[in-house]
Amino acid sequence: MDFVAYLKESFTGSMSSVLTMGAIIIPLMVVMEILKDTKVLERFSSKLNPIAKFFNISNESIFPLLIGIIFGLAYGAGIIIDSTEEGNLSKRDLYVLVIFLLACHAIFEDTLIFAAVGANLWLIFIIRLIVAIIISYFAARIIDKRQLVEED
Repeated sequence: MDFVAYLKESFTGSMSSVLTMGAIIIPLMVVMEILKDTKVLERFSSKLNPIAKFFNISNESIFPLLIGIIFGLAYGAGIIIDSTEEGNLSKRDLYVLVIFLLACHAIFEDTLIFAAVGANLWLIFIIRLIVAIIISYFAARIIDKRQLVEED
């Protein structure tokens, strides 16, 4: 095996992945900023307020949650990091958001990949969504109880 050829291919493959991710994450962040400035994101988040209330998270957590669900962890991470650095997400919001996305990231893409190899599309989709909801719901309640105990 030619070690130099291996390094070259590894480097070019990695750079290709980074550029592809950048081509998606940067426009998403620009769109997010535009949506924030025009108050569209605020109106959108208010319509999804029941989801935020169910998990007891802030409305600002909804957009990163949706991006993670649709595009996956790698792309959602860019939005999550940006929202966290802006101070829009509390540690609690971040924990619940990440727990949900661990079970239910890139749900459309992953489900279609599994369906292409013969898995039941709807069964995988529904199970992943239900498991994510249940785990996140109880995680949010445990975090609440832990915070109440620490405050005493």
